[in-house]
Amino acid sequence: MKGIYFVTDSNLSRAGIFSDVKNALKAGVGIVQYRNKEAATVEMIKEASKLRKICKGAKLIINDRIDIALAVGADGVHLGQSDMPYDAARKLLGKRRIIGLTVHNLSEAIDAERLGADYLGVAPIFSTKTKKDAGVACGPDMIRKIKKHVKIPLVAVGGINLSNAQKVISSGADCLCAIQAVVTKKDVKREIEKLQKLFQLS
Repeated sequence: MKGIYFVTDSNLSRAGIFSDVKNALKAGVGIVQYRNKEAATVEMIKEASKLRKICKGAKLIINDRIDIALAVGADGVHLGQSDMPYDAARKLLGKRRIIGLTVHNLSEAIDAERLGADYLGVAPIFSTKTKKDAGVACGPDMIRKIKKHVKIPLVAVGGINLSNAQKVISSGADCLCAIQAVVTKKDVKREIEKLQKLFQLS
């Protein structure tokens, strides 16, 4: 895992999630997370199924919903600290599917790696309005601290944009998630490419 980790947001999106994902893939994104906290299950299955077809050659991760991931044949799920416990999720998903876990501090990160998580979403790095229950910002130093103790990939999440992304990458983040800084813009592909280039400079 390296580069931009793309997360959909139908509320913030200027052009719609399908257009956003297509542009993200054109910009070289290799992993896409479908996140929808408000839609009914039937609608989520329709959207995730369409994304599954779009994401040829890229990994499709479903936020929170293991049932949706299984229904559409997604590559994995991303779980928060209050979602289904890792062990239960792994039993349902099997060994081959990806499970990413959100962590907020070093202790949670060490525990998540010990459990067997494939990657960690460290959040929130900066204050963010994208996720109402994101919590207090931990700053780029948290990435640096966790990096010293865990070996699995770290995805930096929360309030990241073109002005602060380099600082996060320099702290050791393997991937960045920038939602508002990308999907609210006119040219999603171009905005992602700007962020992708920062990894080449690090």
